[in-house]
Amino acid sequence: MRRNTTMALMFTLCLALASAAAAQLTPAPEGTFTVVVLPDTQDYADGGSPSGDLSGQEVFGAITQWIVDNQQEQRIVFVSHVGDIVNSAKVREEWEVARGAIDALHGVVPYGLTIGNHDMSSGRGEKPLFEEFFGADRFEAFDWYGGTPDNNANSYQLISVEGLDLLFMHLECNAPDDVLAWADGVLREHPDRRAIITTHMWLGPITPWGDSSYADIPKGRMQWTKCHKSEDRGNSPQQMWDELVSLHPNVMMVLCGDQRGTQALRTQTVGEHDNIVHELLSDIRDGYIRLMRFHPAENRIDVMTYSPTLKTFCDGTKATMSAPRQPIGIVTDITQHQFILSHDLTGPVPGM
Repeated sequence: MRRNTTMALMFTLCLALASAAAAQLTPAPEGTFTVVVLPDTQDYADGGSPSGDLSGQEVFGAITQWIVDNQQEQRIVFVSHVGDIVNSAKVREEWEVARGAIDALHGVVPYGLTIGNHDMSSGRGEKPLFEEFFGADRFEAFDWYGGTPDNNANSYQLISVEGLDLLFMHLECNAPDDVLAWADGVLREHPDRRAIITTHMWLGPITPWGDSSYADIPKGRMQWTKCHKSEDRGNSPQQMWDELVSLHPNVMMVLCGDQRGTQALRTQTVGEHDNIVHELLSDIRDGYIRLMRFHPAENRIDVMTYSPTLKTFCDGTKATMSAPRQPIGIVTDITQHQFILSHDLTGPVPGM
């Protein structure tokens, strides 16, 4: 009976959140807090994807400035970027645009950056301009910055808010074994913190689609790689799950981008210690960002996809791929963009 009551309550809350998509964004209530997720910004950095009267580059800056301007009202405590910060890793001008936009957050809101395939300058995973513009020395003075094994290409951050101790971890696309070993050590060092891992490539077509229609390939946790192909160093999302994520009871969520063809997808899986891991993909343009509003006392997380430039919630998208790829017609409805997660936020951290 209790399970049925809980499911009915969550269904009612989901309907309420979906209805709110046509309304205005409300302030975050006392006792809650918000984590912002930035989808791929590559098209903004290279001047594409305008929104309304704004150019793509202006959209990037408008998003981060909105976060700063609404930090108090929305109780924003952290910003996580899912990767593909720029479109062309070797083009300095794009990194200058990204740095200019992200500078608005610097010293104001804690944040972490993920390296996507477009942020790497070679198949060996090299990323010299990322390290120049966003290297570790930029963050070492902040008490929330946990550390890095490699000049901020991979990193973790520690945030405590509303009685919750959180660990945010940012892992590069197709993180190699040495990175997973480092991440394993960090998670073992902080078993008392609920962990949210952001990595670029995670959900999407399970296998490469080749000459097939993208729409026909089953979607889920991907079993192939894009990066670190030299010496076959890269781990697929499935390998990262098997070798890292599934093994730690305190991991509660994985965030990703990378798939503009899918744009939004979510699932949840039970780890090796019976802990639920929410897996969320968001890769959408038009200024849309993810607002994850945590309600610790109610053991729930409201996930909202909102555009500061359009001043509206996303009620669904239809994606197409440009030539030579054929149009794919992937449709996402409102339930992939506005939804509620149920998660135990008040009990002991799993494994403790």
